[in-house]
Order: sequence, then structure tokens, then C-alpha cells
Amino acid sequence: MSRLALLVAGAFFMEFLDATIIVTALPTMAPDLGARAVDLHAGITAYLLTVAIFILPSGWMAERYGPRRVFTGAVLLFTGASVLCGLAGSAPAFVAARALQGVGGAMMVPVGRLVVLRTTAKPDLLRAIALLTWPALTAPLIGPPLGGFMAEHLSWRLIFFVNLPVGLAGAALALRLVPASAGAGEAGPQGAFDWRGFLLAAAASGFGLYALDLVGEAGRSVREALPPGLVALACGALLARHLRRHPRPILDRAPLAVDTFRAAFLGGTAIRVLISAVPFLLPLMFQLGLGLDAFHAGLLVLALFAGNIGIKPLTTPILRRLGFRTVLGANGAFQAATMLGCALVGPATPMPAIVALLVVSGASRSLQFTALNSLAFADVPARSMATANTLFSIAFQASLGLGVALGALLLRTGSLARGTADAPVLEDFHLAFAALAALTLAAALNHLRLAAAAGQAVSGRPRTGS
Repeated sequence: MSRLALLVAGAFFMEFLDATIIVTALPTMAPDLGARAVDLHAGITAYLLTVAIFILPSGWMAERYGPRRVFTGAVLLFTGASVLCGLAGSAPAFVAARALQGVGGAMMVPVGRLVVLRTTAKPDLLRAIALLTWPALTAPLIGPPLGGFMAEHLSWRLIFFVNLPVGLAGAALALRLVPASAGAGEAGPQGAFDWRGFLLAAAASGFGLYALDLVGEAGRSVREALPPGLVALACGALLARHLRRHPRPILDRAPLAVDTFRAAFLGGTAIRVLISAVPFLLPLMFQLGLGLDAFHAGLLVLALFAGNIGIKPLTTPILRRLGFRTVLGANGAFQAATMLGCALVGPATPMPAIVALLVVSGASRSLQFTALNSLAFADVPARSMATANTLFSIAFQASLGLGVALGALLLRTGSLARGTADAPVLEDFHLAFAALAALTLAAALNHLRLAAAAGQAVSGRPRTGS
């Protein structure tokens, strides 16, 4: 199990790092591609859209064609598209390669997680999920400074070329470690593909993420996001109706009947959105509010990364000792306290105090994500695992965009409260973090409604009643 989980975690890291590493490299890339840096933002949008859309058929394809074939093919597609990004000579070619890369990433992440879930015994699931969680926590933090360094001192094309040896090695290992077919007792191929459900879900996801991208993009009016947002809502309503009527829909609602999955999917998505706003707000606050340059602001945010990694050896023992309900409630409240601490940071705050705050915030963030990711699949039966994994992957992907959009909206709220549309000031960031703290505390306390023995099959904690 550990070798397979490490392989999948490595693929996750490659995918998540690639999604964030180009952000700071866009100004350097633009002249070589004959475009403005703002024009290359379409490459990020195209990637997010294709990931959101092609996550949907990933479970069906793994059932129909086998997880080994689909996962290996996804790794090779992602790697090949990455090379095309590095070879791109124009902005349209770069955007097209990024879209193709998104298709590979969309298949690679959920299918890889599904393989680990299927081949891991419940008592070992905590350790496996902990391995799969760290790429999503660390890559968004180290990607931007690493991309800026490579673009400035080496070549922006190396950002994409380094994936070639990693991807080829990963594909070779996948052929050896990933099982060829579903395990015994699990659902096989799910019949004809639900094309209508796919198109409705793709439209809802695509227009929804495009609306979020408009909200988070500097210089855009919130009103510009209304048309695609309304289209997303309409498609979502049609999709909900379709899922109730289709005998084999692309998304089965059965996992939502499982209490622990429903709690991790609904309440967990809410808290992931709130926590995901923090890495967006922090570097901006350090630059616009405290006057640091981009490089030192990025280095400071790496303290979150230190906390993420430092707590990893302790996450499994903590969850086994305290259980999911206590950890999600108490640690969620602690995460809210660290957000409130960010709302108190000012020019007079000692730098060691800021670093310490970020380290403990990163540790709390890592523990909360590991607990939510493990609880989601603790009680899901094998026949529903593929659908649960797809639902979870969609919610996770959406939470990243929602977190950035929420952070941007909170900053705009502070600016409007001051009666100006100027760049945000330190007080706006304080307001944003205070709002995040209040919302996170509410979401954390809601987890206390879980049964005391929730996820016991995974945590191994003795039953103490409800």
C-alpha cells in the first residue's frame, strides 16, 4: 500500500505544483509568447475548466477500462502536454497545451485516489490519506516562489520540461503497482455513458468556475460574473432533475446517504473554502498591508508549508487518540483562532511572532484536511466508492476557486465599507481575516454534531458512545 500511495502522491504533487508554479512566471513568459501577461491568464483558466469538466467521467472510465490503463494514460497525457507547454511559441498554443494538460490532470488525481482507496484496508486508510493530502497542501505554497525563481534565473520553459523525466518514471511505476481492474466485490463497468448528465455537469462546472475566475480577477466587476453564474445555476438545477430520473446517472447520490461522507462533503467543503482563502490573502497582506516585496512575502508564506510538513507524523496518532468529531471541532476552532491572529498582524508585530503564527496555522490546516479527507471515505461501501471519489474530487476542485473568490469578495467588502475602489489596505485584510475566523468557527462547531464513533473503522478509536 505504501509504495502505491507514494506513487499516487507523487503524481498529485506534480499536478498540483504545475497548477500553481506558473503564476509568478507569467510576466517573464509573456514576451517570449508575443502576448501580455494578463493574456496568459487564459492558460490558468483553461486548465481549471478542463480539470473541472473531465473529472466527471474519471470514475466511469476507471470502471470500464481499468484503473491501471486510465491512470497510466493520464500521467503520460499530462507529461506530454507539459512538454508542449514548454515548446509553445505563441499564446494560443500555450493555452491549448494547458487545456490538454488539464484533461490529464483531471483523470490522474481522482483515479489515483480511487486506486488507493480500493487497495487500502480501513485501519490503514488514515496513513494513506495523510500521504495523499500533503501535495495539495504544499504545492500551492512552494509553487509560486519556485516558478518565479526558475523564470528569473533559469528559463520558464524548464518549469514544464522537468515534468518529462518525473512523468515517464511515474508511468513506468504505475504499470507495475496499479491494479489492472477493480477489486473483488466492487462494481464493474457501469453501462452506457450518461452523456446528457456529463454535458449538464460540465456546463455547470465550467460556467461556475469561469464566474469565480471573473470574481477573483483584478479589475473585473462582480456584475460581469452574473451571466455565467446564472447559467451555472440553471444547468445545476437541470442536472439535479436529471440525476433523480436517470437509472444510471453520471453522478450517483447514494454516497450522500452515508452520514460521514455527507458531513465531509458538505461541511468539509465549506471549511476547505474558508481555509483555501488564507494562502490567497496572506501574500497580498504582506505586500499591500505591510510593505514587503514579493520575494520576502513569498518566503514568509512558506512558514505555512513548514507547519504542514511538521505535523504530518502526528496526524494519525492524534486522530486515533481523539477521534474525528473532537479533532474536526476543536482543531477547526483553533484554525479560526489563527485566522483571528492574522487579523491582528500589523507593522509593529515582531517577525518571529508572525512566523510562529503561520507555522501553527499550517499545522492546523494540515490536520483538518487530513481528517476531512479520511472521514469522507471511512464508511462508504465499495460499490459506491467510485461515485463518492468523483463527488469529492469535484468538491475539492471547486473549493480552491471558491476560496480565492471569497477572499477577493471580502477584500472588496472592506474597500466598499471605506467608500473607495482603491487597492486594499491593511484594515481591509483585517476585516477579511476576522470574517473568515467567524465563518470557520461556525463550520467547526457544526462538526460536533457527528457521532462520537464517526469514522471508527478508519481511526480505530474505541467506541465511547454518542
